[in-house]
Amino acid sequence: MTAITDERILHTSSLRKLLSRPELGSVVGALAVFLFFAVAADSFLKAPSLSTVLYAASTIGIMAVPVALLMIGGEFDLSAGVLVTSSALISSMFSYQMTANVWVGVGVSLLVTLAIGAFNGFMLTRTRLPSFIITLGTFLMLTGVNLGFTKLISGTVSTKTIADMEGFPSAHDVFASTLTLGGVDFKVTILWWFGLIALASWILLRTRAGNWIFAVGGNQDAARAVGVPVARTKIGLYMGVALGAWISGQHLLFSYDVVQSGEGVGNELIYIIAAVIGGCLITGGYGSALGSAVGALIFGMTSKGIVFAEWNPDWFKFFLGAMLLLATLLNAWVRKRAEATK
Repeated sequence: MTAITDERILHTSSLRKLLSRPELGSVVGALAVFLFFAVAADSFLKAPSLSTVLYAASTIGIMAVPVALLMIGGEFDLSAGVLVTSSALISSMFSYQMTANVWVGVGVSLLVTLAIGAFNGFMLTRTRLPSFIITLGTFLMLTGVNLGFTKLISGTVSTKTIADMEGFPSAHDVFASTLTLGGVDFKVTILWWFGLIALASWILLRTRAGNWIFAVGGNQDAARAVGVPVARTKIGLYMGVALGAWISGQHLLFSYDVVQSGEGVGNELIYIIAAVIGGCLITGGYGSALGSAVGALIFGMTSKGIVFAEWNPDWFKFFLGAMLLLATLLNAWVRKRAEATK
């Protein structure tokens, strides 16, 4: 007679748990990139250089974290890069035209940006069209609105400066200040990034909403059959991307006082690539917030490592493409090994 063993009480080794982590491949890749530039660039290991790397990673990671959650939920957002610029333009132009405290513009921008995210999710769930089509339409509309409104109101492709307006210093402190620790300067975006990683990881791993995200990304029909609110979950994920775009947009605005209406185009691919390098499956249902953060860190180390090594930056896109391919292959290999050990 064969004994029936309940899988829930099977002992799982630490090695098997480690191999099953989605971000394992990206961590190995990040260590390889770190060691490579530590040898290739003399200044890479200096504290100010590492601070610069973290800042570059944070500007990508603030968006890569919610984009990763959206991909785990089985969807894309091609409007994410342009939405960052839209958010900054709304804050700047509303404050300037209304001669209002800049915090009023920041609040209006938050509401409008979240509404755009909700629009993406609502259109997706109502029309059942692929997210590629829905968000490509939003991308094109936002690109035109950003340029059209900016030229209509400002007469140029950039906004007017709001550096002398009431509330600007405090908003700058929140979104674009620099903190000094041990004589090294760190941008406040690093704190925003770490906060989003912690929040997204808690949602994914500790809440019922996290189970819903994995369920709708794995098989939304099956998830709907067991009572998962698929539409509400996907709308919430798009609003999460919008929240990240709002934070990034305010950092963009309060770092430079003015915003160029054409910025952000193409960045949506960088956020998606960071999530894929971090272990998120393009087909949905698998990934982690921490993995997307590691993917963003690889971007930061590569972009700044090339500068520290004094290489021609024209090769940056080549390195990105190679990393994407290698990371995807490494993740596939790690998952196959993990499944083989079960």
